[in-house]
Amino acid sequence: MEPKKQKLLIVEDDLGLQRQLKWSYEDFDVLCAANRAEALALLRSEEPEVVTLDLGLPPDPDGVTEGFATLDEMLRLKPDTKVIVASGHNAKESALRAISAGAWDFYQKPVDIDELHLIVKRAFHVRELEVQNRKMQTPDSEGETLFGTMVTASPEMLKAARTIERVANTNVSVMLLGASGTGKELLARGLHDASDRRHKPFVAINCGAIPENLLESELFGYEKGAFTGAIKTTEGKVELANGGTLFLDEVGDIPLPLQVKLLRFLQERVVERIGGRKPIAVDVRIVCATHRDLNQMITDKTFRDDLYYRLAEVPVHIPQLSERSGDAVLLAKHFLSRFSREMNPSIKGFASSALTAIDQWGWPGNVRELENRVKRAVIMAETKFVTVDDLQFDIVDEEDRLLNLKAAREAADRKAIGRAIARTDGNISNAAKLLGISRPTLYDLLKQYEMHV
Repeated sequence: MEPKKQKLLIVEDDLGLQRQLKWSYEDFDVLCAANRAEALALLRSEEPEVVTLDLGLPPDPDGVTEGFATLDEMLRLKPDTKVIVASGHNAKESALRAISAGAWDFYQKPVDIDELHLIVKRAFHVRELEVQNRKMQTPDSEGETLFGTMVTASPEMLKAARTIERVANTNVSVMLLGASGTGKELLARGLHDASDRRHKPFVAINCGAIPENLLESELFGYEKGAFTGAIKTTEGKVELANGGTLFLDEVGDIPLPLQVKLLRFLQERVVERIGGRKPIAVDVRIVCATHRDLNQMITDKTFRDDLYYRLAEVPVHIPQLSERSGDAVLLAKHFLSRFSREMNPSIKGFASSALTAIDQWGWPGNVRELENRVKRAVIMAETKFVTVDDLQFDIVDEEDRLLNLKAAREAADRKAIGRAIARTDGNISNAAKLLGISRPTLYDLLKQYEMHV
């Protein structure tokens, strides 16, 4: 039995070109439409993964009004469709507008069938990857949840994710090291969901948000009458996490006296509630996180080295958003899609200048700052496209600290390549065009800088 062919919809009012294109795509199940009504009917009934759309459709064959109206309706009906737009009318302006409106790619007429064929094959490839990624993020038939809660394309973040995947089904203690707002709790939850403890509790406690005199009772619980106000016996977070995962956020804020008790629990795997004498056995997996420099704290004798080695059996560095090539734009699009559905469905995307600003911003608050800015922008935007003003950036020129010419050139190359690939959703041909270099040159640079797409 032959495998089912992927569906490609060609929207083209020139019947001769329509037939020529259909003939050239023998590897696909090709559907054809000559106007908006036919295209939308086929989109609803056949659900093609990829569409090539000529913007010059009747009743405006010499303009782009009908084509853009068709594009908007297609993406509203089926937002995950890869729409490749074609136009010979004001090509540069149409290209920018099409990409801003949500088109996956653009090509200029007259049609080069070989070039268009490559773009179409790449669109199907990316569509397959997206489907696989969604499957990884949903439970399978046995209820397992695979590790896939992150939105990222950066090699730096994927390296951290691969480490977490490898240790998920072990009982080793994992320490997540990174600045605030980088997604440490999200990764901790992902680790729990990928482990064989996923059906047991995931209990999180922020050690820096609880007053020092209350933290011990929060962690280990207390017996009735142990202190004034202890009117009933209360289990601590450690006991509540029995069988599952205990996430200690900001573990560097635990005071020294309590570090001793935590170390004893890690060694003996038993707890004693405040005011109690009976040891209680607890089976729990420890994951912790901190933005502090624990090595310096050990030197300063404010953090115990023996506790550190118990907690950091596997340390994982979480890069800042500014260190994650292309992720700012990728995450911004993800947040905009989510928040626009919830709060402002009229928003269609980002203006190109807004994407450039997102790419260039330093993101001192990391992913949390990005999420908050996009959420605020979606609420406040007065047009269909979020602008730089909506994002409320206070953009200033940063002094270039790279004095070594080779290092400065490499940093500039990496940044430009990361932006181009993110802007074109991984399309190497279009990224090369955007950079003004050939595709082989871009491949050479990716290999030279060990960047992965």
